[in-house]
Amino acid sequence: MTTTSTITTTLRAAGCVFADEEAALLVASTSDSRRLAHMVQQRVAGLPLEHILGWAQFAGMRVSVDPGVFVPRRRTELLARHASQLTAKGDTILELCCGSAAVSVAVASAHPDIAVHAVDIDPAATACARRNLAGSNARIYDGDLYQPLPHALENAINVLVANAPYVPSGAMELLPPEARLHEARVALDGGVDGVDIQRRILRDAALWLAPGGFILIETSDCLVASTQELFVSNRMRPHAIHEPELDGTVVFARIPG
Repeated sequence: MTTTSTITTTLRAAGCVFADEEAALLVASTSDSRRLAHMVQQRVAGLPLEHILGWAQFAGMRVSVDPGVFVPRRRTELLARHASQLTAKGDTILELCCGSAAVSVAVASAHPDIAVHAVDIDPAATACARRNLAGSNARIYDGDLYQPLPHALENAINVLVANAPYVPSGAMELLPPEARLHEARVALDGGVDGVDIQRRILRDAALWLAPGGFILIETSDCLVASTQELFVSNRMRPHAIHEPELDGTVVFARIPG
């Protein structure tokens, strides 16, 4: 019988930094020894643990994540937390580049009376988003940013949140293999300067945001100045927050009321 300690040793030898924790999660996920052995083989081969388990831990919740779908990072909990703080009862929120909709799930868990709209260009991601937001007041759209949204949402969004791709195209090859090989490139590649998708989001945000609404965008510490410049060029006054413990960075602004 394969023991947790044996699996830990196997994972550690394969370079898994958190081998103890990962072994415990794998063992707890199935009572089928053959399935467990296969899962361990997948992890040793480099498949992200979240894709093997079918879920990721985010803001104290389990979020469904299918193979190939962007895995929500802990740093994005800063984006979710701040969005939740700016959300009021009865608000309408929009998450662009939603992936598995982890941010929407976190905000909706704190504000069950809000209306949630989430968009992603990757159908595999929106399939996860629909499962994660099932039972809530949410609508999920397949498409490119604002393109699939109904006109009824124009000037009606109170909180617009986005963890848009922000890895510069030239740096894609520097990503860890888990991300580079097993997550959709469209969820990672932010264009030549890393802020191309952010640029498109901010360019059209005023059409969708309600007066007094907020827009929040996750970025990296290296790109925060570029992200802030995009806010300024779209007549918004940006504020940047950074959480060292999470290594998270968010730029946000309020649309004049």
